[in-house]
Amino acid sequence: MPTHPVSFEFFPPRNEEQALVLRSTWQKLARLDPRDLTVTVGAGGSAQDATLKTVEELLERADAPVAAHISCMAPGVAMLDDLLDRYRAAGVNRLVVLRGDPPESLDFEPPFRYANELVGHVRHRHGDHFHIEVGCYPEIHPESPDMASEIHWFGEKVRAGADGAITQYFFEAETYFRFVEQCREAGVGIPITPGIMPITNYTQLARFSARCGARIPGWLEDRLTGFGDDGAAIRDYGLDVITELCIQLLEGGAPGLHFYTLNRANATMRIWQRLKSNALL
Repeated sequence: MPTHPVSFEFFPPRNEEQALVLRSTWQKLARLDPRDLTVTVGAGGSAQDATLKTVEELLERADAPVAAHISCMAPGVAMLDDLLDRYRAAGVNRLVVLRGDPPESLDFEPPFRYANELVGHVRHRHGDHFHIEVGCYPEIHPESPDMASEIHWFGEKVRAGADGAITQYFFEAETYFRFVEQCREAGVGIPITPGIMPITNYTQLARFSARCGARIPGWLEDRLTGFGDDGAAIRDYGLDVITELCIQLLEGGAPGLHFYTLNRANATMRIWQRLKSNALL
């Protein structure tokens, strides 16, 4: 296992073309000795079956540990219990438990309103079989009124049985360290792994960030917009920025890194290679 473990996150493909791209991606990243490969769910639970299918393929072919995301956005407890049973039978022992993002129109009432309720349900039904990680937001979830509320609800997930957490992505190391310090002061002691978003496309990054509450600092926005349509320059500069961020995080005590790959391997691999050359992985 590397000095600092890394995990790589994918989303389930929606068609055969995406499936081929994902297959190429995980085949490259699985060689980097990850702690695990993780598979997300879609908005409204629309992809929980697709998540299962992707998890099963990775378990069969990737020769790396696999973690499954599971969210509250499901038509009922029976569906979630069936998924959990199938994950357990398939050999999954790590879960990322989330509330999930409801779609614009939801034609069912989710059995759980918040992630802490689902964490508690998994613990009640499966004991300690699953290592459970949850999400947290160093720059506040878009629906949270303030940081105090953010940390309170994060703490509720920990009290329900979470073993660790993965943050939303961010671009300044101080954001992470300040958040961890506030969590520790509030009595939240589980490992908090920083989420890392490689920078490859400014338009896409700005759209994602506006939706999920991740702030693009002014200095970074100015540089990225200054490159205009020069995609190669954006990728090269993004590589420098995110590599330096990862170095600061790991040298400052972060327990590992979780990469949001967007089902592409190259940017993540380039960061990994630089960290490896710095003896941090």
